[in-house]
Amino acid sequence: MGSSVEEGLRPELSRLDQDADLLEEEEAARLPVTSLEGLFLEGDKQPNSGQGPFFYIGGTNGASIISNYCESKGWQRTQDSRCEDYKLKWCEIKCRDNYCSFREGQQLLFQLPNNKLLTTKIGLLSALREHARTLSKARLLPSTQAKVLKMEEFFPETYRLDIRDERQAFFTLFDETQIWICKPTASNQGKGIFLIRSQEEVAALQAKTQSIEDDPIYRKMPFRAPQARVVQRYVQNPLLLDGKKFDVRSYLLIACAMPYMVFFGHGYARLTLSLYDPHSSDLSGHLTNQFMQKKSPLYMLLKESTVWSMEHLNRYINDKFRKTKGLPRDWVFTTFTKRMQQIMAHCFLAVKSKLECKLGYFDLIGCDFLIDENFKVWLLEMNSNPALHTNCEVLKEVIPGVVMETLDLALETCQKSLHSQKMLPLLSQRRFVLLYNGETTDLWPRLGGSRSLARLPPPPPPRPTCEVASSALSSVRAAADRPGARKPVPSRDAPLCTFRKSRLPDSSGGSGAESEPSLCSGSPEGSRDAVGEPSLGPPEEEHEEEQRSASHRGS
Repeated sequence: MGSSVEEGLRPELSRLDQDADLLEEEEAARLPVTSLEGLFLEGDKQPNSGQGPFFYIGGTNGASIISNYCESKGWQRTQDSRCEDYKLKWCEIKCRDNYCSFREGQQLLFQLPNNKLLTTKIGLLSALREHARTLSKARLLPSTQAKVLKMEEFFPETYRLDIRDERQAFFTLFDETQIWICKPTASNQGKGIFLIRSQEEVAALQAKTQSIEDDPIYRKMPFRAPQARVVQRYVQNPLLLDGKKFDVRSYLLIACAMPYMVFFGHGYARLTLSLYDPHSSDLSGHLTNQFMQKKSPLYMLLKESTVWSMEHLNRYINDKFRKTKGLPRDWVFTTFTKRMQQIMAHCFLAVKSKLECKLGYFDLIGCDFLIDENFKVWLLEMNSNPALHTNCEVLKEVIPGVVMETLDLALETCQKSLHSQKMLPLLSQRRFVLLYNGETTDLWPRLGGSRSLARLPPPPPPRPTCEVASSALSSVRAAADRPGARKPVPSRDAPLCTFRKSRLPDSSGGSGAESEPSLCSGSPEGSRDAVGEPSLGPPEEEHEEEQRSASHRGS
């Protein structure tokens, strides 16, 4: 009798055990961020030493804000750049050693190894061109007829001077009715920039590039730095604020790379001190960054007028242009913001399959936009290591919030990915807007496990999201994520410091260039995935990037 009762209870006991297991899994998924942070730190405190986890900051850009954030969590700053036992490393200049010693899932490391695909002029140009070709082919498919951005709609016409055919095309089409601007591919703070207005200036540039190319020493150079420049059609009709030229700095945050969690963040408007004169040879009237404006003797007296908050810009455009131009109210926070988000999402998708990604990599990229007098929005460039100084009141209000939310989101998304928890809602998300959620769209490998299928989309969270950008993303996923498309699958083996050289075809149709020694990450630069496609961008870009001074970007 007892045994029959026992047999009858077994199915019920089994069901109760299964229910208990499910409850435990649901409870784990509801762990708060504070608990996740505790898990992140667990096992890293040195016993009986009283020392907490370490963080390292290389450089001065934003150092005090980053340091205060980390110290508030009980982390300790180390001045040893070779320290491998850290929780966070934030460096202005990338170093191969950082990626060689990186412990995936245990550390946070600022800057993706090959972010140059977005943050150099040639890298971004090449990425956008290749993405345009991909989308052009995809439009032939019935499933991809949705409207997507075209490169010429937001990126000024640009030519590479390091490719002979492009250089000759520019020299041929130039006429004196248009101004062009010449920029080094990987410089910053306005260094090396000049305007081209006349046939004499074009002839001088042509002679210089030809003499360099004919130099036998130049022919033997592994990195052809003197040629690493672009010429771009100058936007001659910018919208002016009280007669002054301006641009807008916004932020693209890649908070997590496994899976990708990508965000948009508002920044501020940057104005010149002098009135705009398209015929002036003074670059401080053409370039808005603080480095250029500081050259003026009036800067210290008038510096507060060179940076506006986005709220200030919105009020000004409401007052001055809403009725005369027929703009919607709050154009800055509606139409303009959605356009910036669309452009950022488009640029990210252009390089998504080629970025080197590991759990713990994160990046904050400064994106500079220009509005012309017809209220058309242009992307000028994207910058690694954006300026985080706070030398005026507006920047004191904006920058600390950007940095702290960047670190909060990087920490939370890393922990949720590490513990296989749903990303949304994100408790640390405040002002940043979600542009791309790779958790629901990508195939991505987990630490210690095999590649998993994309999860079902969670319910919409009560957090800011970008509807327009999401619409744009959905329209191109068939091209970017179709079967057989490239997927980021970094190696799960221990990082090896291997260096390889290979001949890579130029992504813009030019001659091949020899690649530099690869970064010591799971998927080194120039390595190929299942479809054998090389990474974008010429090798000389990173060489120039590494030769920069330690000074941070001008804002």
